[in-house]
Amino acid sequence: MPLEAGLLEILACPACHAPLRETDADGDAAELVCQSPDCGLAYPIRDGIPVLLVDEARRPA
Repeated sequence: MPLEAGLLEILACPACHAPLRETDADGDAAELVCQSPDCGLAYPIRDGIPVLLVDEARRPA
């Protein structure tokens, strides 16, 4: 289930405070990805809840 647009507008990367964008996996939101080219961390979405912990994030290849 995609996140609400209003929620996505106020969320920011915990590491660098850049905006986040939602990525899809088979129609469901899989993760939120930092839009900063220097950071780029990807935060998982579990059961419709973004897990915005740097320790839980992955660095995309």
